[in-house]
Amino acid sequence: MENEYRQLNVALIEPEIPQNTGNIARTCAATGARLHLVGPMGFEITERRVRRAGLDYWDKLDITYYGSTAEFFEKNKGAPFYYFSTKARRAHSDTEYENGAFLVFGKETKGLPEELLKANPDSCVRIPMRGEIRSLNLSNSVAVGVFEALRQWGYPRLSSEGRLHELSWDD
Repeated sequence: MENEYRQLNVALIEPEIPQNTGNIARTCAATGARLHLVGPMGFEITERRVRRAGLDYWDKLDITYYGSTAEFFEKNKGAPFYYFSTKARRAHSDTEYENGAFLVFGKETKGLPEELLKANPDSCVRIPMRGEIRSLNLSNSVAVGVFEALRQWGYPRLSSEGRLHELSWDD
């Protein structure tokens, strides 16, 4: 399974903070995960803004935009969805992520709608953390979820070895 082609998808439902979306986009570019941005968003993504923010990896993204949550679910009908929420009962690491998985995250201020969570209890997962902390930053949560799924899959298509600039590891 390690070398088998696998596709991971990250969906942000109504993201509000452009810096979080930029960090998440970088995680997706670095891992090959597809990014799905579902509006309405709390900001605009234009070529000028991307350039101005120094997002030099934006052209390496596989990104799809949707005008609404209904459009997103309609266009991805039948896909395996995993809803990340502090309200879920099962740990993200206790879930086996299927090929084509959509890791779905809600807006920074409210998370995912409770009706969506209640309608999909077996697909809801949480990142364990101390109870007195409301939640992790959205971009950190996405990174935790992405790397757990990729770890389970043997990090397909990712470099597993770094290189020193001036020395070799054997020196």
